[in-house]
Amino acid sequence: MEITVTDKVAIVTGASRGIGLATAQKLLESGAGGVTITSRRTENLEVAADELATAGFGPDRVMTMAARADDDADAESTVAATLERFGRLDILVNNAGTNPSAGPIMEVDLGAVDKTWKVNQRAPLVWARMAYHAAMRDLGGAIVNVASVGGIRPSPIIGAYNVSKAALIPLTHQLAFELAPDVRVNAVAPAIVKTKLSEMLWADEAAAARTHPLGRLGVPEDVAAAITFLCADQSSWMTGVILPVDGGVTGASGSLA
Repeated sequence: MEITVTDKVAIVTGASRGIGLATAQKLLESGAGGVTITSRRTENLEVAADELATAGFGPDRVMTMAARADDDADAESTVAATLERFGRLDILVNNAGTNPSAGPIMEVDLGAVDKTWKVNQRAPLVWARMAYHAAMRDLGGAIVNVASVGGIRPSPIIGAYNVSKAALIPLTHQLAFELAPDVRVNAVAPAIVKTKLSEMLWADEAAAARTHPLGRLGVPEDVAAAITFLCADQSSWMTGVILPVDGGVTGASGSLA
């Protein structure tokens, strides 16, 4: 089955690298008519745009927006600019995330906890509201949130991050309930993916891979493929789903992870 998002327009937050950039490229490869990628830093967006151009996707189909995920005004202006540039908005991928608060949740700095929760759980709601009221309420669409297996089961070191991703799961369910039938809302829940954000979790790659029944860590393209499926018409009878993309950690690992 070929997964297609032909002519659809998407916003992917936090897309200058990692899962976000891989998702933008996969959406374009699957026929998206336009993709807006966001990041806090303009210089990172320029590098990402160059990578997409090298893959064959130039400025006619790619727009960059310097936008902070946790800034309401940036969310509003990104949605408005996407509609002005491409004339529609069909897909929102809430990928932007942060984790500045490594350590036991009883000990980490509460300012860092506040930042983590604002970016990882409040921001996806803000971006969903902006996309819905500006376009999707009338035209329909698909929203995919990037959660985590850490939101399904606890783990050491990244407790504040895990709690923020756990909150994103019922938010996904609630939005799916409220926005049906015209807007579908799903989420992916990756395990350890080889990205800069998760680097401390796979410093010992061989050891980290052994905690995954499939014997390897994820790469951004693994998650991007699942996100694109959830955005596509081929998943049109799916909403409120939390899809593990985790090498078997939640479904087959028993006591491994």
